[in-house]
Amino acid sequence: MPVHNKEQHRTGRIGWLRAAVLGANDGILSTSSLLLGVAAAHATHSNVLVAGVAGLVAGAMSMAAGEYVSVHSQADTEQAELKIERAELKADDVGEHKELMAIYVARGLEPSLAKQVARQLMAHDAIGAHARDELGISETLRARPIQAALASAGSFAVGAAMPLLVTAIAPAAGLIPLVSGTSLLFLAVLGGLAARAGGAGVAAGAIRVTFWGALAMALTAGVGALFGTIA
Repeated sequence: MPVHNKEQHRTGRIGWLRAAVLGANDGILSTSSLLLGVAAAHATHSNVLVAGVAGLVAGAMSMAAGEYVSVHSQADTEQAELKIERAELKADDVGEHKELMAIYVARGLEPSLAKQVARQLMAHDAIGAHARDELGISETLRARPIQAALASAGSFAVGAAMPLLVTAIAPAAGLIPLVSGTSLLFLAVLGGLAARAGGAGVAAGAIRVTFWGALAMALTAGVGALFGTIA
């Protein structure tokens, strides 16, 4: 009898992939925009570097805190829902059987089969069955605050280091075109890789990220130039 390879799905990547892509994108975009804005305001090369390093540290910590708080809120909600479900299972086991059976009937099973499936699943893992099929909570998609915070902060730092490194080695005269050009290239590569990892179109992902990146950098550089002129 042939042995089939286990299917590989991308849903398990959703939590960390979203946080990592968001962090790296923000790292590249916010740091390069900050560098361009400060450079356009006629700051010295060393001042631009200081601003970039400060932006890297502050941004990484901000991403970690933001991801942890937001994802932990989701985790708290999941735990609260599971607590309610456990109480309902203790108070009305028969009613919970009927509720699960109704879910399976709505999905297309015959009532007799749905009743049998509900009975067997609840005998095996009642709270797991209700968490998955009634509440939509699965182990694959469970909220993981620490994982999200670390992925986001780490990827932000890596993303921010790219335009910062270019700034460190670029001559002062070519700072703005070199930082903007390489940063757009970094964003395009990131967008393409993220799209590929998620199973979407590479070109569309690259174009989408690059467009918004170019817009953000242009606006920030414009504001820096304006205030630099006024000062």
